Amino acid sequence: MSRPEPVGKTVEDLLRECAPQVLGVIARRFGDFASAEDAVQEALLAAARHWPVDGLPDNPRGWLVQTAVRKMTDLIRSEAARRRREDEVSHAPPPGDAVDRDDTLVVLFLCCHPELTPASAIALTLRAVGGLTTAEIANAFLVPEATMTQRITRAKQKLRGAGFAMPGPDEFAARLRSVLHVLYLIFNEGYTSSVGGSLHRTELSGEAIRLTRAVHARLPSDPEVAGLLALMLLTDARRPARTGPNGSLIPLAEQDRSSWDKALIVEGVELIMAAVERGAIGEYQLQASIAAIHDDALRAEDTDWPQILGMYGLLERMTGNPVVSLNRAIAVAMVHGPAEGLKLIDALDERLPGHYRLDAVRAHLHEMSGDVPRAVAHYRAAAARTTSTPEQRYLMDKAARLAR
Repeated sequence: MSRPEPVGKTVEDLLRECAPQVLGVIARRFGDFASAEDAVQEALLAAARHWPVDGLPDNPRGWLVQTAVRKMTDLIRSEAARRRREDEVSHAPPPGDAVDRDDTLVVLFLCCHPELTPASAIALTLRAVGGLTTAEIANAFLVPEATMTQRITRAKQKLRGAGFAMPGPDEFAARLRSVLHVLYLIFNEGYTSSVGGSLHRTELSGEAIRLTRAVHARLPSDPEVAGLLALMLLTDARRPARTGPNGSLIPLAEQDRSSWDKALIVEGVELIMAAVERGAIGEYQLQASIAAIHDDALRAEDTDWPQILGMYGLLERMTGNPVVSLNRAIAVAMVHGPAEGLKLIDALDERLPGHYRLDAVRAHLHEMSGDVPRAVAHYRAAAARTTSTPEQRYLMDKAARLAR
């Protein structure tokens, strides 16, 4: 029996919530992740067609499981070599405990398998755990749907034969690191899109936050999981102030801080404070702590740059990441002057060859020091190298204003 309920976003959210849970049931029962993922996608599409018309079923997850089982049966029937498995498993409905079991974390760990490239892991995570269609993912990354289909297909082929279970104790830490890294990349692409005409892709940043909340709910005592979630919340809190009415980029120092999301800031600060108290500090906790310092300043000139510089020093030693070194150079410039920051940037040319941010930061520091011609030249060089239209417009506007 169905009950008519409001549809639209409610159905979409429900499908995304159920997607990894249903995939866990089917993959565990049939032992074939790739085929199970296809079957679940077909079940999700069927639900998207029927639920808005017929109303939500009393047990949405059970409806999706049964539909996916039927889809799996059809897939198995199409392969003669697997008829025996069809007779054994496809006719009987899954037991109640299997339907009720939530394997979201198992699915997420499988999608972030170390055998996959970050690009493949991101695509597979958004489809299998996020519930996005291939077309939606392709649109988010501005690639043809056929290209994204191939990427997801190759990723699933690499996972054929992989056991559907959480990694053992020896492998868990490394796999968790991969999971957090993939979620971090998804959030960053959503918060500052690397290509195209929009600065934000909220469907990606929002999905990264949702999935990270799910991981945190299952691993509430892990300080790095809490650190990553705090980092996302503290960063996303500034999103309302990052763009002007026409979608133009507004840098941090010029943002209207009264429009920042105070609830997200409070939640993020509470998370990072609790995480830091648990012991060893990780890279996401450090990044979240830096974000919290920025969010705590009522005005840009109130920012505690010496504390940020100290944290970037720790983060640089911990990660060896050249982008972290570039951010540390900015902090050095804010504390000790632009000349000192420029010295550090000169050492990054080989580690970040051709990266537009090198020119953008150089331009900013030359502008700080009063060297207008060099600032203009580097702003123009950065604009020529970035693939983000809002960033390109911002950099060209800076160059034009200084040139005048």
